[in-house]
Amino acid sequence: MNALTMPVADGWTIAKRNTLKIRRSPDLLGAAIMFPIVFVLMFAYVFGSVIEVPGMSYREFLLPGIFVQAVIMGAQITGYTLTLDLQKGIFDRFRSLPMAPSGVLIGQTVSDLLMNLAGLVVMAVMGLIVGWRVHTSPYEAVLGFGLLLLFAYAFSWFTATVALALRTPESFNNIATMVSFPLMFISNAFLDSSRLPAPLRVIAEWNPVSTFTQAARELFGNTSTAMKPSDAWPMQHAVPASLLWIAVILVVFVPLATRLYKRAVST
Repeated sequence: MNALTMPVADGWTIAKRNTLKIRRSPDLLGAAIMFPIVFVLMFAYVFGSVIEVPGMSYREFLLPGIFVQAVIMGAQITGYTLTLDLQKGIFDRFRSLPMAPSGVLIGQTVSDLLMNLAGLVVMAVMGLIVGWRVHTSPYEAVLGFGLLLLFAYAFSWFTATVALALRTPESFNNIATMVSFPLMFISNAFLDSSRLPAPLRVIAEWNPVSTFTQAARELFGNTSTAMKPSDAWPMQHAVPASLLWIAVILVVFVPLATRLYKRAVST
């Protein structure tokens, strides 16, 4: 087995192992799915009655943001489970096996990608129940979900890097909360960013969460010409900007996570 196929084969083995682990720990999958569902119900039926979006239903405006939020919450499981494996000494066992170091991380991120896929299916069904609709072609809708899954995979490498740098579940959860909540709430995920004060509006318009949310809205047809357009480049070119974000995250954090993993198992 050569240097290219070995990480893929090892990664697939680890992915199967992690998938079985999720089946035996349904609380991990339940938390990743139930939390966004609670947000759908809360925002759609509580805040949706007082928040108006020009030219469209707030629920259709909301769901793409909830999809992105669900992806972020689901990707954090990568980091959390990595810190648990570090504490339990599972990586010491992996170190004694003839396997590629990157295979462990590939397997972890792929298994979490499958979990995110399941979560998006549940969220889409929930969205249809509360009134969300797709107004574009099936091809564009598939591209929308594909873009969300690519973001989920890339963000998993980011959370893996943070987890391997911190190495403890408690530290990772604290940092993940501190990072994810500002990313989600200082964005256009839950309200029109043009309504924010000027400094926060600039941050929101260049926030990657806003970029992916806007791209999802465009691909699902959840936009309105009555809304004030943004002058920020990521908002005007949301889909290519999202692909650029994915490429940058993977280029930076795949080698960085692999290097931190090698350091973690060698100490």
